[in-house]
Amino acid sequence: MTYMGAEVTIGMRGLGACCLQNSRKSASSTAINIMASSCSSSMSEVENAFRKFAVYGDTSASGNDMTGKNFSKMCKECGVMDGKAVTSTDIDIIFNKVKTKGSRTITFDEFQQAMMELCRKRFKGKSPEEALQAVYDLIRGKEPGSVGATKATKVGGVERLTDTSKYTGSHKERFDESGKGKGLAGRQDRTDNSGYVGAYKGAGTYDQTH
Repeated sequence: MTYMGAEVTIGMRGLGACCLQNSRKSASSTAINIMASSCSSSMSEVENAFRKFAVYGDTSASGNDMTGKNFSKMCKECGVMDGKAVTSTDIDIIFNKVKTKGSRTITFDEFQQAMMELCRKRFKGKSPEEALQAVYDLIRGKEPGSVGATKATKVGGVERLTDTSKYTGSHKERFDESGKGKGLAGRQDRTDNSGYVGAYKGAGTYDQTH
């Protein structure tokens, strides 16, 4: 009986170990599936950005391939081309390297090859996998014109030249005290039939004081 009991005990232990192993495999499989799903979602966002830049400036473009001009624009606006580690020359060289011979555009697959080339230059201190992920992080969710837009600013002489309070002579007469233009009234001489001497500042005040 003891012998049989030992066999049962060993069998139960073996079954428990088997269940634990299967549980670990299941958890590992779930984690892998989650990671794969995450990667798939990330690449989908990168591909969406690719398509948006691919059709930029060309209403007839399908979004399946990208010209060298738009590739350069994408790399510049997304920050892949920083002007130091990656220059416009690097962009042109790699574009011509990955595109099909005789073609003027690259597909998304060729775009990914280009990113694998560029990531090593852009993020030299990272592993190839980390560098590629870092490049895709720059691109994900971007669209033409959403990055690097230049805002107009007034500096130095420009600010002085656009300050209407400093205008003199006929130029001053074209704007009111708030700086708003008077339009036609500010550009033409109008006949004053008020009876006051021209440029008299007290016009219209007689009835208010008498």
